[in-house]
Amino acid sequence: MSAKLSLRMDLRLDELTRVAAALEEFARAEDWSSEVEYQIKLAVEELGINIINYSDGEGAGAEPRHAEIEIASDADEVVVRIADDGRPFDPFAEAPAPDLESGIDTRPIGGLGVHLVKTMMNEARYRREDGRNRVTLVKRRTG
Repeated sequence: MSAKLSLRMDLRLDELTRVAAALEEFARAEDWSSEVEYQIKLAVEELGINIINYSDGEGAGAEPRHAEIEIASDADEVVVRIADDGRPFDPFAEAPAPDLESGIDTRPIGGLGVHLVKTMMNEARYRREDGRNRVTLVKRRTG
């Protein structure tokens, strides 16, 4: 049986602190290793920042925009689902490839966060459905 955590995040950078705290509490309750906890938190933060900074929501207007984050945890894996109403954007196919060769002072900004997510997760998928971006991440808890 899996445990679930559902969060609604307003698209503001200060919301990431609240999300991280909820993830930490959930990770403790589910007995995640420190590595799994760190990687899930980093992935959610990186994707959250991208959504906040770049989504340019199609539903933008008087109502504040938000994203939904759902996390399911069982003995074998953690599955993270993030949905937002921003413009269509597949971060795993459309984000620029990071420059991993240049020095930090000359390296262009962009792409490194998505690269880290793809590297740390066992699966990273995107789909556009019902006018929403939907990202699914899978992290195995063992091996």
